[in-house]
Amino acid sequence: MKQLGSMLTRARRALKLSNALPAWLLAGAALAFGHGAFAADAKAAGGAGAKIPVVAAENFYGDVVRQLGGERVDVTSILSNPDQDPHLFEASPTTARALQHASLVVYNGADYDPWMAKLLAASKGTQRTVIVAADLVGKKGGDNPHLWYDPATMPKVARALSDALVAADPAHKSAYDANLAKFLDSLKPIDAKVAELHGRYAGVPVTATEPVFGYMSDAIGLDMRNLRFQLATMNDTEASASDIAAFERDLRERRVRVLIYNSQATEALTRRMLKLAQQSKVPSMSVTETLPAGKTYQTWMLTQLDALDKALAASGAKGKTP
Repeated sequence: MKQLGSMLTRARRALKLSNALPAWLLAGAALAFGHGAFAADAKAAGGAGAKIPVVAAENFYGDVVRQLGGERVDVTSILSNPDQDPHLFEASPTTARALQHASLVVYNGADYDPWMAKLLAASKGTQRTVIVAADLVGKKGGDNPHLWYDPATMPKVARALSDALVAADPAHKSAYDANLAKFLDSLKPIDAKVAELHGRYAGVPVTATEPVFGYMSDAIGLDMRNLRFQLATMNDTEASASDIAAFERDLRERRVRVLIYNSQATEALTRRMLKLAQQSKVPSMSVTETLPAGKTYQTWMLTQLDALDKALAASGAKGKTP
């Protein structure tokens, strides 16, 4: 998944914000953000014990903020429904209101959530802190935007968030430092599971309907096939007849051991491939783009890695001998 080309992501298409935000939203954002110095204002209004207001575009980033800030943060996550396609989100007055008093904002970037950049651009001169995951890991528009599936991403995001919390509330630096250390330590089981899967399944051919799991697949060392098909699905363009035929051949002839699909975006062609995989006895596993209710980022990742492990084992897959 190292090269995803310069095609527009499906997010840019579906958000209907490619040219400009609605006039009402720009005006509302400008009014809301015009107050400035949100952290200081919040503390003055609520006293020394006031919580730091945080807005996260995606709920898995919001979850990390909660783990780092505990009771000292008030987090609003905008994309939080794992049963809906996040690419179809449309900014609304509620979105602008959620950002009204934020002193810390975190979002994905890499064209995954362009509505955030547009809202923030309508409010220059404020004193809020903005953290963009894509900037921290050197990704840009055209790259695979599903950055949270890269094991290297969340430690960098967590460190940046912790620094921002300390800057906003230096009196509790020791607590934020301790929470950061605890969070980073809690990621070790994920790294261990990735290493375990790499040791057993590196080189095993798999396929996916779109590149949601791409970075994790790379970390495990899987041989990911049908990348052009995946790009077409992600960008909401039509896959070529030859790419569709190649995908179907991989399933019919069991050239791949597992089919990975995004359960939040099961369109007609995805359903077609799932049915063919079932008929061909190729195990499938689902991944999501939104943190499910009742899970932390860590348990979410481990649950999906365990599901992949079971699917690969059921297929009889064996990695290439070093």
